[in-house]
Amino acid sequence: MRVAVVGLGGVGGYICAYLAKTQHKLVGFARGTHLDVIQTQGIKILEDALSWSVQFDARTLEEADGIFDCVLFCVKSYDLETSYAKIAPFINEKTILLSFANGVSNGDVLRKISQSVVLDGCVYILSHQEKAGVIRKKGKVFAAVFGGDTEAMIRVKELFDAAGLRNKTPLDIKKEIWKKYIFISAFATLTTYYDMSIRRVYETHPEVCEKLLKEIAEVAAVQGIDIFDEVTKAMETASALPKDASTSMHLDFQNNKRDELESLSGYIVQESQKRGVSIPLMQEMYKTLFPRHRS
Repeated sequence: MRVAVVGLGGVGGYICAYLAKTQHKLVGFARGTHLDVIQTQGIKILEDALSWSVQFDARTLEEADGIFDCVLFCVKSYDLETSYAKIAPFINEKTILLSFANGVSNGDVLRKISQSVVLDGCVYILSHQEKAGVIRKKGKVFAAVFGGDTEAMIRVKELFDAAGLRNKTPLDIKKEIWKKYIFISAFATLTTYYDMSIRRVYETHPEVCEKLLKEIAEVAAVQGIDIFDEVTKAMETASALPKDASTSMHLDFQNNKRDELESLSGYIVQESQKRGVSIPLMQEMYKTLFPRHRS
């Protein structure tokens, strides 16, 4: 397959580095100094005690050409539609589109603007761009989770298998995405609201954590997704994290960068209003954070 990875940050850079080891035709898309370093030196991956580099075809989206069989969007949710618009001339109705951005509506966003085959998905990984051309992954956790169209799902699974990247193809992909989302949505909101790490929020405001998680589960429930069991699991996960571990949205607010408030907090508020669900805690936190939001 001819594969495009759009966005070479913590998620996309890591995935692209492994895909570069396969026989598939790969193009990675990035910009700025990060792209400059990748083009001249390759991308460097730091994980556990390992340090390795790999080179591949890296460009800006403005330099895209040909037709891609598969496009993996590894950009933030607020960049998804813009990124799609730039690569749209280089896909067709058979192209497989898969977004790994945070949120539960990314697949729906792509289906509204594209006639291509869209899979839903998410990824479990703790990684970030340490500096230009360098991606650091913490711990051993990695799993790409995706599903939808059976034929497309099999092709993407074969792609990840060839790269040696752990992947899961659950029958109920919507529920799997919500299971990740409930944790991210709650603790991105909480860490940013209280300006604390995940574990610190859990230790100092456990009842608030539980209430917010339950509100998110209520919104999922009216969409036919039962994730109430994830409330306790999310609390357990938060209690076991390193003391300084926080969320990317919290860090974005601290550094006055564009953030994912709308996809991680605003989406829950909007869905609750459309479906008549009472979520006073999330509404209050969203209202408080919105004036500092950078879209």
